[in-house]
Amino acid sequence: MQGVHSFHIPVLGLAFSIDTPVKVARYGISSVVSIMDDQLIEQMRQYHCANNGEAYLPIPEKDSDHRAHRITAYLNLLDRIVNKQINHIRNLPWGEDNELSRYFLLLPQESPLKISYKKMLRLPEGIEKQELQQQLKSEIRPGSIDVNIMAKVDKTNQDASGMDLPSEFSDALAAFRGYANSCLNSSVVFSAGYNPRLYNYVEQFKDFFPDEQGNLKKRIILKVSDFRSALVQGKIFAKKGLWISEFRIESGLNCGGHAFATEGLLLGPILEEFKSRKSELITGLFELCCQAQKERNLIGFKGVPNLRITVQGGIGTANEDAFLREYFELDGTGWGSPFLLVPEATNVDAETLHELSIAEPSDYYLSDASPLGVPFNNFRRSSSERQRHNRIDKGRPGSPCYKKFLASDAEFSSGLLCTSSREYQHLKIKQLQELDLSPEEYEREVSKIMEKDCLCEGLGASVFLKDGLPLSHKLTAVTICPGPNLAYFSGIFSLVEMIGHIYGRINILNSTYRPNMFINELNLYLDNYRKKIENCCSLNPKQIKSLQTFKTNLLEGIDYYKNLLNVFKKESMQYVNTMRSELEQAAITLKEMQVCYAD
Repeated sequence: MQGVHSFHIPVLGLAFSIDTPVKVARYGISSVVSIMDDQLIEQMRQYHCANNGEAYLPIPEKDSDHRAHRITAYLNLLDRIVNKQINHIRNLPWGEDNELSRYFLLLPQESPLKISYKKMLRLPEGIEKQELQQQLKSEIRPGSIDVNIMAKVDKTNQDASGMDLPSEFSDALAAFRGYANSCLNSSVVFSAGYNPRLYNYVEQFKDFFPDEQGNLKKRIILKVSDFRSALVQGKIFAKKGLWISEFRIESGLNCGGHAFATEGLLLGPILEEFKSRKSELITGLFELCCQAQKERNLIGFKGVPNLRITVQGGIGTANEDAFLREYFELDGTGWGSPFLLVPEATNVDAETLHELSIAEPSDYYLSDASPLGVPFNNFRRSSSERQRHNRIDKGRPGSPCYKKFLASDAEFSSGLLCTSSREYQHLKIKQLQELDLSPEEYEREVSKIMEKDCLCEGLGASVFLKDGLPLSHKLTAVTICPGPNLAYFSGIFSLVEMIGHIYGRINILNSTYRPNMFINELNLYLDNYRKKIENCCSLNPKQIKSLQTFKTNLLEGIDYYKNLLNVFKKESMQYVNTMRSELEQAAITLKEMQVCYAD
C-alpha cells in the first residue's frame, strides 16, 4: 500500500519500534513492529490501555494460545489508537499550529497532497477554499502498522507436561497467527531466511488472498538481499496463489541488527538487476499466482496487483535517498538507525540515547554477539556490553535465560540451550578445559563463547526504562544494534528535524567525513573479505572457490560504480571525483589481498 511519505521506518530491535505506530502513524508514516516477544507485547498492551482509558484484561500464559492472542489484542489496540488519532486530526481547525498543519508540513515537497495544501493556504476565504480544506481532510490517512517476523526464530514449544505442541504453536507460526487474526489492513515482513512451515502456513488465512473486489486486506513483504532470493521466494508464494506486495532490499552489511552478507554482491548492482528485471519478475509471479488461484477455485485479482520495490540500509542524505528512488525507479526507502536519535519516534532510554548522541565511528562494530550465529551490529558503549564484561570479570560469564526465544543448541543433554546463557557457556568452557589446547587456542575459543550476549532481554529493556515500567526479570542492561551509518549523526533530534533531513530541507549530519553510502558498504565488504582470508590456508577447495567468487563480485561492483558516477547529477564534481578515487583505491586494496593455498 503506497503511503503519503516516500520512506518507512523499519523494525528496530524488539522494543525500539514496538509502539512506533502510536507515535508516527498519525502523520502518514509507516513503521514496523516486532512481534517476536509476546511477553513484551503484553506489557506494552497494559501500558497503552492505561494511557488510552481502555480496560486491560490480561492474557495469561496458561491460555493455550496465549502468544497469538496477546499479539492479536495488542495489534488491534494499536489500530484503535491510531484511528482515534486520525479522527482527532480531521476534527482540528485550520490555521493553527496543531497536528493537522503538522501532518501536511511533514510531507515531501513533491507530494500531491502537499501541493494541494499549499494551494489551499494561498486561496482567499470562500467556498473554493472550504471545499479544498474538506477534500484535504478526507485524504488524511495513517501510515501502515506493519509487523516483522524473523522467519527462522521458530522454536517448537511444549505443554506443561513437557510434550511438544503441534507445529502451529511454534514461535513464528503463533506470531503470524496473531497478526493474521488481527483487524489490521497492513503487511507482514518476513525476514532472516526461508522457513517452509511458516510459508506453508500463510495460505490458511483468507486475508492474504483477494476479496470479491480483488483487494488484499493483508499483504506480504519479503526482506531480501538480492534478485535471485526475491524470485525464488516469490515463486514459492505465487504457487500457493499468494502475492508478494513488496520486496524490501536491505544492504547485506550496511544495516542495523543482524547482518546477512552476500557473496560480495554490492547494493548498486543488486538494485540495477531489480530495475532491469522488474517487469519480468512481476509478469512471472502474476502468471504463477493466477494459475494457482484458478486451480484452487480462489477469487482472482482483477488486474496485476501493485508490487513495490524498496531499499534500506545505510542511507544518510537526501541526495542518496532521491538518487535511489529516481535512478533505480524504486517505490520507497527505509530509514532505520537514525530514528533511534528521535525520542518522538522510538524507545531509547536516556542513558543509551546520550551515549548514541556522542558516539564515535569506532563505537559501532560488527560482532558475534548474537546467539543465532549471524553477525550482529553492536554498540560498544551500551550497558549490555558493560554487563557482559563485568560478568566475565566476576568469573560468571553468560546470561540468565528466561525467555528462551533463541534457545536452539542441542549439544548438551540438558535440552535446548541459548549460546548466550550462563548454563551453556559454563558447560562449553568446561568442555574446552578437557581438550588438549594450547593457551592461545584456549583463550581464543573461550573469547568466542563469552562474546555471545542475551538479546531477548537486552533488546527489550530500553522501553521499560524510558516509560518507567516494571523491568523484565529486573534486568536493566540495554542492547542496541544500530547500523554503522549512525556514526554520521550526533545529537538528539525532533521528528520534524529528522524528516526535514530525509527530504533535504535541513542537514543534521555531524562533521565526520562521510563517503557515499555505496562506498561505505564497499568498505564494509572489504573488511569482511579481509577477515575471510585470514585463515584461508586451512580452507578446502570449495571454500577457496567461494572466496574467489566473492572477490570477483566485488571487483565487478567497483567497475559498476565507476560507470554509475556519470549519472550522479545532484552531486558536485568534487564529490564525484572523490568517490572515483575511493573506488580506485578500493580496487587496489582488494587486488593486494591474496588468498593463500595449502600445500
